[in-house]
Amino acid sequence: MIPKAHLHTHLESTIRPRTIAELSGGAIAEPAGPAETRFADFRDFADQRAKVRELLTEPAHFRRIAVEFCQDEAAQGVRYAEVTFTAASHGERVGALEMPLESVLEGLEEGRQRYGLETRVILDHSRRRPVERLRRTVELAARYEQVVAVGLAGDERHSLKPFAGVLREARDLGLHLVHHAGESAGAESVREALEVGMAERIGHGIRVLDDPALVAEVRERGVPLEVCPTSNVMLSLVGSMAEHPLARLVEAGLVVTLNTDGETSLGGEYRVAAEVFGLDVGELARASVRASFAPAAVKERVLAEIAGYRSS
Repeated sequence: MIPKAHLHTHLESTIRPRTIAELSGGAIAEPAGPAETRFADFRDFADQRAKVRELLTEPAHFRRIAVEFCQDEAAQGVRYAEVTFTAASHGERVGALEMPLESVLEGLEEGRQRYGLETRVILDHSRRRPVERLRRTVELAARYEQVVAVGLAGDERHSLKPFAGVLREARDLGLHLVHHAGESAGAESVREALEVGMAERIGHGIRVLDDPALVAEVRERGVPLEVCPTSNVMLSLVGSMAEHPLARLVEAGLVVTLNTDGETSLGGEYRVAAEVFGLDVGELARASVRASFAPAAVKERVLAEIAGYRSS
C-alpha cells in the first residue's frame, strides 16, 4: 500500500472487535464491520462508543489498544499517525489523571519499536463538557513532548466561544489547535473553528462547501481538511458514498487529507478514493504528510517513500 500519514483517528474508535469482546467479558459482542454498521445520528454513535470507553480501566488496557493500533496502522501503509485521545475524561473516570495518557504513550512507543510506526498524540475535549476539563487537558498536553495538539470535538451545536481563553493559553504553550467542524453542523461551525478556535486544521470540514466565500478563504489560507468519508456515511451525515463531497472538495482546490475517524481502515479509504471518485492517491498521500505536525525529518522520509512507491 502507498506510504501515507493518518491525521484524524480516535484511538478509542480503533479498538479491535475481538479486544472489545474480551474486555467486556462477552457482554459486548464483536461489532459488525463498517459496511454493515450504520448509526441513526451522531448521538447514537457517541452513546455506543461511550460503552466501549468504559471498558478501559487499567494501564494494561490502554497500553494494549495503543500497541494494537500501531500494528493495524502499519499494516495499512501508514508511516506516521496523529492519534486523538480523550485523556482527561478517562483520567477523571478512573481516578488517575495521568495514567491513561502515560499508558497510551508507553504503548505507542512499544508499537514504534515493534512496527516502525511514528506517532504523535492529539488530546480532544467534548464541546458539551466544562471549560475546566479543557484546561486540565491543556495542562496535561503541555507536559508530554509526544502530545502535539489539542482540539474540540463532539456535538457541533455547542459553540467554541466559552473555550476561547483556554485555547489561547494552549496556543501560547506551543500546542497546535485542531477542531472538529463542518461535520454535523454547517459551514458556520468551520468559520467559528477558524476565527474563535484558531484552528490550523479542520477535522472533517465537509460542510465548508455550503459557503462559497468560506471555500475561497479556506483555500487561500491553505487550511487542511481531515476528511473521513466512510465515517460520514456510517453516522448518516451523508446518504451514501456516491453522494459524499470528497471529489468536490478536491476540485475546489482545498487541501484534502484522507482519514478514517477510527471507524475503518485507511487502506480502504484510499481504495474508495481511487475506485469510486477517481482521485490521485499519490497526491492525497502527499497532502497527508505535508499537513501533519510531524518533525521535518519524518516528513522528508515519508515523502521520499511516496515518491519511490510503485504499486504492484
